[in-house]
Amino acid sequence: MKRPRKRASSVAVIDIGSNSVRMVVYEQLARSLVSVFNEKALCGLGREVQSTGLLAPDAVAKALTSLRRFRALCRIQKVGRVYAIATAACRDATNGPDFIRRAERICGTPIEILSGPREAKLSALGVISGIHNPDGIVGDLGGGSLELIDVRKNRVHSGVTLPLGSLALQDASQKSLKRAERIVRTEISGVAHLKAGRGRTFYAVGGTWRSLARIHIIQSGYPLKVMHGYSLPAADALDFAVRLRRLAAANLLADIETISDARRPLLTYAALVLEYVIRVAQPKTIVFSTFGVREGLFYEMLPPAEKAKDGLICAAQTLNGLLSRSAKHAEELIAWTDRLARVVRLRETEEDRRLRHAACLLSDIGWRVHPDHRGEETLSLITNGNFGSVDHQGRAFVALSVYYRYAGLSEANEPPPVMRDLIPPAMDERARMLGAAFRVAHLVSAARPGVLPATHFRGEGRKLMLVFEHQMVDLVADRVGSRFKQLARLLGRSGSIVRR
Repeated sequence: MKRPRKRASSVAVIDIGSNSVRMVVYEQLARSLVSVFNEKALCGLGREVQSTGLLAPDAVAKALTSLRRFRALCRIQKVGRVYAIATAACRDATNGPDFIRRAERICGTPIEILSGPREAKLSALGVISGIHNPDGIVGDLGGGSLELIDVRKNRVHSGVTLPLGSLALQDASQKSLKRAERIVRTEISGVAHLKAGRGRTFYAVGGTWRSLARIHIIQSGYPLKVMHGYSLPAADALDFAVRLRRLAAANLLADIETISDARRPLLTYAALVLEYVIRVAQPKTIVFSTFGVREGLFYEMLPPAEKAKDGLICAAQTLNGLLSRSAKHAEELIAWTDRLARVVRLRETEEDRRLRHAACLLSDIGWRVHPDHRGEETLSLITNGNFGSVDHQGRAFVALSVYYRYAGLSEANEPPPVMRDLIPPAMDERARMLGAAFRVAHLVSAARPGVLPATHFRGEGRKLMLVFEHQMVDLVADRVGSRFKQLARLLGRSGSIVRR
């Protein structure tokens, strides 16, 4: 008897945008999405919609060719469920419905043509899924439109759609920067929604804005190359956008090799829109988000209980399950450091606790690496990890905590100064303390579950004691004692081991 075929759990989204057509395949529908395949083609579907009202024939041909490839890739990857969406160019073009019919036959699935409000909502949900407790205005700049919508934690407020996508603006202005500036000024100045952004955060979503972030990262020598969560004071972002426009006017953008040829001509329009958004909204900070419509689409599908989960903790749990020697031990380590924090009365904010918990979950992910390189390898893996719900400062803290666990705390094994510069000194001291705690815990338990729950902390004045229950006393050794004393010193206490 033939066994029934097990259905794949992976999901994919085909995103037919005004500039690019992209497919992303995710391992499964989950709170923390893990992409296993990601490919785009810059087709430029929307490059003539403003002037002709039509999707350009060559762009249509290129897009349909890309969709055939994506369909074949879904087949060979045995994707469980494929979703497809289309945005501004397809909804605005006269021949958009005909293109969608042809595209649906190729994709073998219905294509949802997102309305402006729907696109804005999904962009906001994407930011909610990838930014911990967001508070500000989400701006999603595509090829055909700009969506602006207000978010506060997990709540989405009203939004607006403007015809200010990079391709649309280039088309409507007939490639005149002066004309484009007049269009942007007129459209942006009348948006009441932006007034609510004063002093808050502006979340920049979209490929061309990410290109701006990439240029700024390179030019500033910033140590992380992760685009998601990259932040700038609004004043600095404004200066950068103005400077980029001047370079474009002087025809000096052609030398920017990190940006694709198809994307490069659109940079000046993206900078122009960002400049006027900042001038009108007057936000405090600009944060670039790689989470947008696609992530929002899947976040919307999750049950309420899944949506309520912490995205960072879910991502750390996934890596813990994949890479650690014992996933359960990492969970026990969370409880063990919770007990330590209570006994020493460690002052922690909610953010401090979630970062400590994430670090616990990731504290054993480097065990397969050669001992001489575990510190640097885990430092790179965590700081450059493809996950959200954590800012760059939080990434650095978690990564340094695990680095200190592997590399030790001696001056000879200090992490790269550029990494420590990402966090304030007090945060680095906390990372060193947590790394020291990991060094004790993993030495005591050998990363096996069931050991840490049999050890306890006791405090008497400035003394800190690690108490071993009777069945675990044989684990006590000089090396354990010396590491615990090192931890106690970092906490401003003397340390000793107690056998019960």
